[in-house]
Amino acid sequence: MSIPKFDALFNPLLEALRDLGGSGSNSELADAVARILQLSDEELEEQTRRGQPRFSYRLGWARSYLKAYGLLNNSDRGVWSLTEKGTKVHSVDPEEVKRFVRSQHVRQESPSLDSEESVNEPDVEHQWRDSLLQVLLALRPDQFERLCQRILRESGFVKVEVSGRSGDGGIDGTGIVELGGLLTFPILFQCKRYQGTVGASVVRDFRGAMVGRVDRGLILTTGVFSRDAHREATRDGAPPIDLVDRERLLDKLKELRLGVNVQLIESVSINDEWFRLL
Repeated sequence: MSIPKFDALFNPLLEALRDLGGSGSNSELADAVARILQLSDEELEEQTRRGQPRFSYRLGWARSYLKAYGLLNNSDRGVWSLTEKGTKVHSVDPEEVKRFVRSQHVRQESPSLDSEESVNEPDVEHQWRDSLLQVLLALRPDQFERLCQRILRESGFVKVEVSGRSGDGGIDGTGIVELGGLLTFPILFQCKRYQGTVGASVVRDFRGAMVGRVDRGLILTTGVFSRDAHREATRDGAPPIDLVDRERLLDKLKELRLGVNVQLIESVSINDEWFRLL
């Protein structure tokens, strides 16, 4: 089957959230929806004309529409959850959802069936993500490595160093994780400024370079990881490798306020009841 249109993802997305206990990260939701729809790796790797994974792009639209419809919330850490209204809804009529959201955003274009790349979000969620992703893809390799170094430092890693050279099995840097001031362990990391899909071979090659040096690794990318890459990263009997894809990377930059300005807009409303009680 081909990737469903964004409105056909509304109900699978709600089902995925219920399966996950009412909340989930972008990657957890993507995995759960793909499992529900039984999408193949080849289908998940389809890209839009702008080089974005088609499934992730359409799923992002589905999340935004259901949020505007009042069924979902999302946190600064990129965790999506069912609202009180959402917990009471088993399924929705896609046409009703689209009519409601478009009526609330009459000046915004909505996604057409044929021109996904030319549309705007019903909220700013995809706008800032798309813009930030383009900035990251325009960085030189050494700039992206320094960005990853900064992210790790701001996340609590210490002694984070980038090698600044190619080779060495794809290892771009080293760092130390501190846990509670009592436990430390070294890691190796790789920075991949990709626009497409990172496959299992990249994970295998990176693990091969880790052997005898550290027990854990980390790969950060502006792309997405294939299912096989995720399976390889957590393969039994092999040193684990944590995978940070573009969604987690963008969320982390927003959370840490690195190159991202977040403005909280004050909203003032009048409490008529308060005045009537005078």
